[in-house]
Amino acid sequence: MIPRYSLPEMSSLFTDEARFGAWLEVEVLATEAWADLGVVPRAAAAAVRDRAGFDAAAIDEREQVTEHDVAAFVDVVQERVGQPEGAWVHYGLTSSDVVDTALALQLTRAADLLIEAAEALERAITARAHEFRDTPMVGRTHGIHAEPTTFGVKLALWALQVRRDVERLRRARVAVAVGKLSGAVGTYSNVDPLVEAQVCEALGLQPVPSTQVLARDRHAELLYACASVGATVEQCALEVRHLQRTEVREAEEPFRAGKQKGSSAMPHKRNPVKCEQLCGLARVLRADLMAGLENVALWHERDISHSSVERIILPDACLLAYYMLVKMRGIVEGLVVYPERMLENLDASYGLVFSQPVLLALVEAGATRDDAYRIVQRNAMKTWDERRLFVDVLREDSDVTAALSDEQLAGCFDLKRAIANVGRAFEVLDRS
Repeated sequence: MIPRYSLPEMSSLFTDEARFGAWLEVEVLATEAWADLGVVPRAAAAAVRDRAGFDAAAIDEREQVTEHDVAAFVDVVQERVGQPEGAWVHYGLTSSDVVDTALALQLTRAADLLIEAAEALERAITARAHEFRDTPMVGRTHGIHAEPTTFGVKLALWALQVRRDVERLRRARVAVAVGKLSGAVGTYSNVDPLVEAQVCEALGLQPVPSTQVLARDRHAELLYACASVGATVEQCALEVRHLQRTEVREAEEPFRAGKQKGSSAMPHKRNPVKCEQLCGLARVLRADLMAGLENVALWHERDISHSSVERIILPDACLLAYYMLVKMRGIVEGLVVYPERMLENLDASYGLVFSQPVLLALVEAGATRDDAYRIVQRNAMKTWDERRLFVDVLREDSDVTAALSDEQLAGCFDLKRAIANVGRAFEVLDRS
C-alpha cells in the first residue's frame, strides 16, 4: 500500500523486517520444541535462541541466488547462528510451515488493531447518535422525501452496523489465528505433532489439520471482514456526501477554514473530499476480497498461485480497512450538523411527509384502503403542482372533510408523534 493510505500502527506489522521477524519466531520456537523432545541438543537450541538473527538486505541478496525466499532466509539465519548449531534451524519443516504460521501471527495482530479501531468508531458514532437523538429531519427513500426521522436514529443505525463489523472481525480473527507445522503435505512425516502444538501455543495460535498450506477460506474470511468494514464506512461517507450537497446542506465533514482549500480555483468550495476518498477506497477492498476468494482453490495439496496475490492483498486490505476506520472516526467526531436546515428541508415538501398518517386516519374513519390512498394521492399531486401546504389542500377536499374533523386532520401533521418511537433504536444500541 502506498504511504498515503498507510498508518504506522498497521504498516509496521507488514514490513520486510516484521515478516522475517515472524518467520524467525517460528523457527526458534520449533528448534526449542525439538530440544524438549530430545532431538535437538539443548545447547544447540540455546545457541539458536541467542544468536539467531537476520539482515533483510542479506536475505534479498541471497534470494537472487536461491530464487526462494524461505531458503534464502534459512541460509542467512544459519550463517548468523554458526555451525554446527545452525544446522538445526528449519529442522523437519517445510517452507509453508514457517510462512503460513508466521502470516497467521501477523494477521491476528492486524485483526486486533482492526477490532480496536472499529470499536472506537462505534463509540464515536454512538456518542453523536445520542447527541442528535431527537433532532428531526426528513427521511428519504429513492432520494425523495418519505417520512420524518431523526438524525440520531440515522447515526444509531450506523453504529449498529459497525458493531456487526466488530463481530465479523472477531470471528475472522479466530479463523486466521491458526498454525501448522506438519510438513510437506501435512502428514507430520518428518515433524512430531508436539512441535506444532508447542510452537502454536507459544504464539497464541490454534494448531489445525492442513495440507502443505493452511486452507485459504480462512484468509478469505478476514478479507470479507475488511471488505465489510469498507462497505460500512462507504455507506456512512456516502450519506455525508449527500447531506453536504449545497441544496441539502444538513451536515458537512470537518473543514479547517483558513487552512484547508476546497478548490484550487473556487475559494468558496467546501467539498466532501475525505468522504469521497473513503468511498473510492472501499472499491479496492472489494477487489481484494475477490482475489482472496480465488485463492481458495489450489492444486492438490498446494501450489503457490495464492502466494504472489497474498503478498499484496492481505497487507493492503488490513492497511486500507484500518485507515478507513480511523479516518471515518475523525469525520464522525468532527461532523458539522445543521439542525435548523434539517427542519427547513423537512418543511420544503409542504407537509407531504405526513401523507401516511392521513391515509391511515381515512381508513380508521371507514374508507377502504384503496379509496383512501387515491384521495390522499390526488391531493398530494395537487400540493406539488400548486406548491401549497398539504394540510390546506386537504381541507378543500370534501371527501377528506366528510371523514375527518379539522382536529383529526391536524393531528396527522404532528411531528412529535411521527418521531415518538425513535427510542426503539437506542434501546438496541445501548444494550451491552
